[in-house]
Amino acid sequence: MSRVTGMLQFKLTGNKNVLWKFVFLFWAVFSSLGSFGQTFLGLDTLDVPVKDFQGVYSKKIADDSLQTTFVIWIKNRVVEHYHQAHTENIYVLEGKAKMTIDGEKQIIKKGDYLNIPMGTPHSVERVLSRKPLKVISIQSPQFDGTDRIFVLPPPQPDF
Repeated sequence: MSRVTGMLQFKLTGNKNVLWKFVFLFWAVFSSLGSFGQTFLGLDTLDVPVKDFQGVYSKKIADDSLQTTFVIWIKNRVVEHYHQAHTENIYVLEGKAKMTIDGEKQIIKKGDYLNIPMGTPHSVERVLSRKPLKVISIQSPQFDGTDRIFVLPPPQPDF
C-alpha cells in the first residue's frame, strides 16, 4: 500500500464524520454530472400532472446523448407517424388500446413491450380502456421531438 493511500485510509477510517462528508461530496458532485446519476420513480404511482389534457400528454423523465425516456398518457389516439432516425421502445403501464405497427393491427395492454425500429410507421388507433393509456417510451438516440414524420398530415383541431 502506498503512503498516500495509507494516509487517506487512516484519515477516513479514523474520523467517521470526515468519511460521511467525503461520501456525500463525492455523491453530490458526480450525481450532478448526469452520466453518473440515476433516476428512480415509482411508475405505477406516477399520475398525469395535467388532468384536462387534450389527446396526448408526455413527461420527460430521463435524457442523455443515447436516449430520451418519457411517460406518455394517451386519451384517444396517436396519428400514424414514424421516426426516421430513432428506435422507440414502449412498455405499457396502464390501459388498453388498438395499435398499428407497420400495417399490422394489434391490441396492446398493461405489461406489453413493443420495439418499433426507425422508419416504421405506427399509431394508436383508439384507446379501449376508460382510463388513458399510460406507457414508457424510450427513444434512442436522444430525442428532441423533431423526428416525428406524419404519414398523412395531422388533423387540425376543431375551433
